[in-house]
Amino acid sequence: MGLWVVLDAKAGKEEDVAQFLLSGRAIVQDEPATIAWYAVRLNKTQFAIFDTFPNEAGRSAHLAGKVAAALMAKAPELLDHAPTISKIDIMATK
Repeated sequence: MGLWVVLDAKAGKEEDVAQFLLSGRAIVQDEPATIAWYAVRLNKTQFAIFDTFPNEAGRSAHLAGKVAAALMAKAPELLDHAPTISKIDIMATK
């Protein structure tokens, strides 16, 4: 199971979003059910987070965790609009 979260930075806040995402790595290290967590830059103003979990309980714990809380707290300051959060099912991996 996974999440795909798209973040659109406000004009002039692009590097703040990048730094926020870099700092998120340390927080998810403490989440045993987060198998993988990726923060990516899609273009100058758009970023995304892709993460994976063994089950729905792990995904729910992550959504209720510290990174999600920090993101929602910072969203009005950093983002053009609320993050787009998609729950996804992983079909295949290597």
